[in-house]
Amino acid sequence: MIILHGFAASNYYNLVKHLLLHKQLPFQENLLYGGSDQLLAISPVGKVPAITTPEGLNLSESSVICDFIEETYPSLTFPPLYPEDSSQRAVVRQIMKIAELYFELPSRRLIGYAFTGKAVPEVVAAEVRQVLTRGITALNRLCQFSPWVAGEHFTMADIYLYYVNQVAIKFVASQLDWDLFAEVPGMKAWHETMSQSEIAQRVEADRQLNMPDFMQKLNVQFQAAKANK
Repeated sequence: MIILHGFAASNYYNLVKHLLLHKQLPFQENLLYGGSDQLLAISPVGKVPAITTPEGLNLSESSVICDFIEETYPSLTFPPLYPEDSSQRAVVRQIMKIAELYFELPSRRLIGYAFTGKAVPEVVAAEVRQVLTRGITALNRLCQFSPWVAGEHFTMADIYLYYVNQVAIKFVASQLDWDLFAEVPGMKAWHETMSQSEIAQRVEADRQLNMPDFMQKLNVQFQAAKANK
């Protein structure tokens, strides 16, 4: 059985969890927080998520895990999550990478300010806006939302973008007063459709259950860092 290591407050953990549930693969969850010695023994840089395969192989990095699961466990029930055509497959992966680098990653810079209540410095805000603008332009060119991200068929890009949005949409709205949904036509309706799925609702319920423990961990880390200054 696959073991999924990490915690449910993590959007990337939930991305992999959604994929496992979508493919109806049996898996066990192992609660580990980033940077712990236990996680470092599994993930080379101590990042969440990580998986351990039934054969004992440890893997980290969400895109690597997603590709491994899709290639290793083809489904007889559901269509493949990557198109058969190599060009179409590359477009799906391109959307995933752009969403990660130009949507999620810059938005992550805002999380610390949201949790501490400090105002985002204008220099940081300007840098985040600049990178997000590049991501918005690229996603508008690549995404179709007809009805799915890459067109008629549900692909890995749908799962990936949905969980990337968990950080991007929330923290950009709260810290920069910027509605990213309004910048990418079709994304909001697609996102709402994704959120109504049984799998997404199950993942979200588990995320909410984990949040109090996660926030306590963050508070301990914040107080420790403050004391060491």
